[in-house]
Amino acid sequence: MRVLLGAFGDPGHAFPMLALGRALRARGHEVTIETWSRWEPDARREGLAFAAAPEYHVFPTRERPLKPYEAVLRATGTTRELVRRVAPDVVVHDVLTLAPALAAELEEIPTATLIPHVDPRGAPGAPPYSLGARPPRTAAGSALWRALDPLTARGVEQGRRELNETRRRLGLPALTRPHGGISERLALVATFPQLEPARARAPGTHVVGPLLWEPATEPVEPPPGEGPLVLIAPSTSQDPEHRLLRASLAGLREAPVRVLATWNRRPLEGPVDVPRRARLVEWLSYERTMPRCDLVVCHAGHGTVARALSSGCAVVCAPVAGDMNENAARVDWAGVGVRIPRRLVGPRAVRLAVGRALGDPGLRRRAGELAAWVAARDPADRAAELVEGLAR
Repeated sequence: MRVLLGAFGDPGHAFPMLALGRALRARGHEVTIETWSRWEPDARREGLAFAAAPEYHVFPTRERPLKPYEAVLRATGTTRELVRRVAPDVVVHDVLTLAPALAAELEEIPTATLIPHVDPRGAPGAPPYSLGARPPRTAAGSALWRALDPLTARGVEQGRRELNETRRRLGLPALTRPHGGISERLALVATFPQLEPARARAPGTHVVGPLLWEPATEPVEPPPGEGPLVLIAPSTSQDPEHRLLRASLAGLREAPVRVLATWNRRPLEGPVDVPRRARLVEWLSYERTMPRCDLVVCHAGHGTVARALSSGCAVVCAPVAGDMNENAARVDWAGVGVRIPRRLVGPRAVRLAVGRALGDPGLRRRAGELAAWVAARDPADRAAELVEGLAR
């Protein structure tokens, strides 16, 4: 069959879609991916046809004031031409990339949604998504969160109205259901089920496990010597001042650990003091490096957390923005890591968190259980199988 994939171009969204594309290609299908131009060489190496996506920002800023659904409206016209040209049997779009979904609906092609992180749809009596709170453990806790349900519902309703205005301009009917940007027919949640609270799932939703992919990268050797190996893996999109990177190198200077750190090819202003038992590099392969590590310190982007847990590493999370607070909260209640509140990030906090994580064998044991879970199955192949079923 012919499949069209569409994904917002940041690594946390493009990489899981590339993993799905590779799995579909391995099953014998013709796959085209529409994403940012920077990933064209990687897509072609995977045997995928490539189409450059309109590069708009999902969230408006002062420099880029285009509202999200205005950007989607513009992008849908471009993507619709691609849909007509490719004539796919099925379209899979990233949860933040609505243009392929709308274009496919206009052309009457079945559509699936790839959610490349934990499911953002809440449940009554649960903390609002991205707040970073633990699920309630008592009836009183559930009642407390239930009092915030109307506030959450207002935000969801605002999103429904904005999406329906875009649909009106495209000539599509209005939707009455919430979360209209997520397919009712097939939603692939690419995370560990162990990070999802027990709740009733929306019809068509499947938690398939993390979809892992990364560009080809030369191996990097860790610092020589003995002692636990700690990887500092900051976000590729947040913390421009590298606050976590600098705090980690300073805080672990005298700790009995080896440190391997990366700045992930993001501007690094000013000198960085690298301790004797540490190594700082521009970029490295998480797939090759994390299985050799004892602990990963990160901002709690889902891709980094999923790769660490798939490698059996506990994590220290210092969330910054977006879904990071939610990911850090779930790491905490799943018992596979430690989190540091953003306001406390500094050398001392990192040193204490790393010491606590390395001193608790239960964290590494539970992370190993998640690694065993993902090693016993192929989440990308399962996702591809479900996409085939939708096309049929």
